[in-house]
Amino acid sequence: MSELRLTPSLGYLVALIAGCLTTLTASPFELWWLGPVAIGLMYLGIHALTPSQAAFKGWWYGVGMFGSGTSWVYVSIHDYGYTGVSLAVFLTALFVATLALFFAVTLWLYRRLTGPYLAALTFAGAWVLGEVLRTYAFTGFPWLLLGNAHVDSPLAPWAPVGGVYTLSLITALTGTLGVEFLRRRWSAGAMIAALWLVPFALPEQWTSPRDTTTRVALLQGNLPQLIKWTSDGQRNAANTYTRLTHAQGDDVDLIVWPETALPMLEMDALPVLERIQATLPSDTALLTGIVQRDEHGRFFNSVIGVGDVDGVYRKEHLVPFGEYLPLESLLRGLIAFFDLPMSSFSSGEADPAPIQAAGLAIGSAICYEIVYPDLVVERARDADILLTVSNDTWFGESIGPLQHLQMARLRAVENGRYVMRATSNGVTAIIDPQGRITARAPQFETTSIQAEVTAMEGLTPFTRTGSWPVWLLSALLVLPGIIGKKEVIRDEKKE
Repeated sequence: MSELRLTPSLGYLVALIAGCLTTLTASPFELWWLGPVAIGLMYLGIHALTPSQAAFKGWWYGVGMFGSGTSWVYVSIHDYGYTGVSLAVFLTALFVATLALFFAVTLWLYRRLTGPYLAALTFAGAWVLGEVLRTYAFTGFPWLLLGNAHVDSPLAPWAPVGGVYTLSLITALTGTLGVEFLRRRWSAGAMIAALWLVPFALPEQWTSPRDTTTRVALLQGNLPQLIKWTSDGQRNAANTYTRLTHAQGDDVDLIVWPETALPMLEMDALPVLERIQATLPSDTALLTGIVQRDEHGRFFNSVIGVGDVDGVYRKEHLVPFGEYLPLESLLRGLIAFFDLPMSSFSSGEADPAPIQAAGLAIGSAICYEIVYPDLVVERARDADILLTVSNDTWFGESIGPLQHLQMARLRAVENGRYVMRATSNGVTAIIDPQGRITARAPQFETTSIQAEVTAMEGLTPFTRTGSWPVWLLSALLVLPGIIGKKEVIRDEKKE
């Protein structure tokens, strides 16, 4: 198959479709095999484009992916951000169009800096470096990374070796090498086979369980978000979580409430928590998400404990607009969306010590933090088990909570740890070190789940190193294309 030449307009349409296909790789669709197809469509014809055309192709891909895959932003803005339909549509479109620029920048740099030499490798490396840029630039948005789709695919054993970016790199290489294979470059097929066969030789589990198990209960209050912070909402929350806690029985070692389960400051919640503590067995611990305020008047999104608990976790990576307002002096008061309750949080300390509860060292990540693989690695290194508490009510009945759950499952596989995931209205679940869900609560119900978890010992290769090895590998893959480009320019100047 020779180089496919499409008109730029048709190429942009193909890119839009490729972006939509990437959404289908993630939950709830989980068509992971479409990932290489999407990359193949982006790779086809890329060298016939100018850098500007390549950037526009990348932007249309981003529009397709974010427009289809993060449409839940509209729910957050309209339903819970006190924003009218027209403005919510505009802000959602602006969100999608802005995030799509990450792909525009990636493909512009690719065409500007690299040539066609070893293009199948350089394109894949550049794609992963683009994902890294999107993870960290402007606080980051590592949603719908290519590798997230592979928690249930044959590539999953790569996750504890190199993490999500390794899965992304293999997906991208499969797409580009697949195109080369169709061009009758048969060695590309052998490379694809190697990448997909190696997992069969990898260990199923890199960490080992302790002999004892811990029985945990995760509570899901399913409280209405719009009235949560009113007086009635606060009373309802206190009554709901008190009732659910009392229903757990005496054989539970650890009870977990979700993020801001009690919609009040810790000082106001203490009477409720103290009454509950008085009714719990002496050896039962309780953890809950709560809002703290320190002596300096700073607010923190936190996890605290009741009973035999040592330590507090304060959220480090905050969500823009939801937990803090960028350019606050300009935006505060402009529209209702910029005045959401509790949108003035401060960040907690980096690399905090695990919370000690029920004989477990617990590494915590609040809500959005679970999507950052290297942040979770920092929590996992000194922890027996991972905990994430979340308020996914903001997603409404969209696909957002299922995408969120999928990323939590991948964090379990990467670090070889159980993940306890307590949410306000779903998806509340317990995930084992292979990413399998061992207990799950139905969404949008006031309920709880109980299951046994096991503290895990040892570290996966990914937990030891984090993502930097695959970042370095991706950069090295791009290097031949940059060198080849410079040689072509030098030869042209000689002529």
